[in-house]
Amino acid sequence: MAIAKQKIFKINSNIANLNQVLEKFVCLHCAHPIQANEFVEQVHGLTSLNTSNPCDIIYKEIKDLEKENNFEIPEVAIYSMDYSLENMQDYVYSTHERLKKLTNHRNEIEDLITKYKNALIQVNNIEDLDISLDDLFSCEYISTRVGRMPIDSIEKLKYYENKPYILKVFHEQKNYCWCMYLATNNFEREIDNIFSSLFFERIHIPDFVHGTPVSAQASLTMEIEVAEQGLADVEKEIAEIIKENINKLTTVKGELIFLEKINESKKYVVVLGDNFVINGFVTNKDSSKIKKMFADMDGVEVEILPPDSDQRIKPPTKLKNSWFAKPFGMFVEMYGLPGYNDIDPTPIVAITYSLLFGIMFGDLGQGLLLSLIGFLIYKRSKGKSKLAAVAIRIGLVSALFGFLYGSFFGNEEILTPIFTNIFGFTGKPIHVMDPNFTMTLLITTVALGSLLIITSMMLHMIISLRKKNYAELFFSHNGVAGLMLYVYAIAAVVTSILGTIDIVNPLTILAFVILPLILIVMKNPFERFLKGKKLFPESIGGFIIESIFELFEVLLSYVTNTMSFLRVGGFVLSHAGMMMVVYTLTDMSSSIFGQLLVLIIGNLFVMGLEGLIVGIQVLRLEFYEMFSRYFVGDGYPFETFE
Repeated sequence: MAIAKQKIFKINSNIANLNQVLEKFVCLHCAHPIQANEFVEQVHGLTSLNTSNPCDIIYKEIKDLEKENNFEIPEVAIYSMDYSLENMQDYVYSTHERLKKLTNHRNEIEDLITKYKNALIQVNNIEDLDISLDDLFSCEYISTRVGRMPIDSIEKLKYYENKPYILKVFHEQKNYCWCMYLATNNFEREIDNIFSSLFFERIHIPDFVHGTPVSAQASLTMEIEVAEQGLADVEKEIAEIIKENINKLTTVKGELIFLEKINESKKYVVVLGDNFVINGFVTNKDSSKIKKMFADMDGVEVEILPPDSDQRIKPPTKLKNSWFAKPFGMFVEMYGLPGYNDIDPTPIVAITYSLLFGIMFGDLGQGLLLSLIGFLIYKRSKGKSKLAAVAIRIGLVSALFGFLYGSFFGNEEILTPIFTNIFGFTGKPIHVMDPNFTMTLLITTVALGSLLIITSMMLHMIISLRKKNYAELFFSHNGVAGLMLYVYAIAAVVTSILGTIDIVNPLTILAFVILPLILIVMKNPFERFLKGKKLFPESIGGFIIESIFELFEVLLSYVTNTMSFLRVGGFVLSHAGMMMVVYTLTDMSSSIFGQLLVLIIGNLFVMGLEGLIVGIQVLRLEFYEMFSRYFVGDGYPFETFE
């Protein structure tokens, strides 16, 4: 449950060994390499390599080949340097050309079949016409139009009976009828305009259709059969070519993938004269793998150094967490990754998020159901859904608190016999709906919030000590000074309520209020003092005025952050209240089926609505009341070269 410890690795060799080194380097999946430009920009004389990819043309040819023939060549990385780009290009190009000729022929046949089928549809719609289409469309003084129009429009043609046209209706199809009209050339435009106003849709019989519609049907059907047989022959030939070349194409594609990785890895190579170096980070447990990988290569030196040996590069962050805490890393990543020398907050988030959610959403039945739903989604996603994994955990914690509340799907009394008969209690351990318990609940949640805030301050102090940031450690409102002030304020409130001892006196106020406030005010001047800078770069008056507002903000944040945890108790009461409404609606139903339906829908509604709201509110407490005190999130992820 921490950040993985790392070391810097440096692979040094002569430029003549570059390809051999990169061949092994791309297979190294446990290291985080650093790009060369981070060094080149800082040191004169260093250069990086050109990363233009000579394989792009060949790879594009392969992708075009796959797309045109609707198949995919398997991607199998072949780790081999025994290749010739020229031979690979010639082979891929020649294979592509063979297939391209066949695919072009196939496309032509498919277009022809489409034209034949469309023509057949048109001819089928006028099959009642017992006249040769050639004779019909070759008339010199008569214009013929074939198409369809709405059935309603046929009735409206009665208004144009005195116009010089002849209409022939073939058959009806849904809301349309197929028809043909004839008109003399002199009245062609007038008749066309009439039929157009009645939504006549003209079709054009292709020139290759001859004879009567019946004879044209037979001819087109035969042409389609011949074309489809030709299409089958072409597709068979394409399939045979693909089958006989698939293995070699797979090899070529695999080699190209490998070469692309090698070319991509050149961005990590720093060149100085005739030598080069590859820098990066590796976890302590994997550092020996790098040395072992290059041990048999002459002229290649691998150095393993401490992570802080090169101040130009900042170590990445690789989180290591237990099975319980790991899914909660998604919440941490929303805020930002911790720096290498920071504390990984994931285990803390896992505990506090589960605890707060369980308290606010305490219900044995709903908690178990939430956990079950999360489990099913997690299995369906094959372990990829982090949110489902979180739901499993918080659901179980909710069930635990629900048991303590004696709540099972909102029923506050069903579990009481377990405590009285089995455990010998006088009743439930926690009576959420008891009015006398409300104040105790709210005070408890505030106390829990105070404890979490104090814990956050202590974590901030530990991180500041690790970073040797003594100004933050002693003078920050989240450091020693802030902790003294906050703990004293909490203790003063508690003792005054309990009436035990009075710790509020001039001496304690001076030691635990005035002194911490002075230290908090002097934080920035002390930081400038450690860096050898001027204590007050601006006027002292401006510093005093600014400090007054900052102190007010600090004191206000202590109060608001603490009171913010009242929402935890509020949602405990809200959950019980919403379920009381559900049971009231259930009792209003007259039938058993209706009661059961209301109970199921009500529980699902409360689970969905309040579960979402509680989840967001707990996340808010994590980010604003806790993370803001100790977590910066300025790290970057440990990413291996794939």
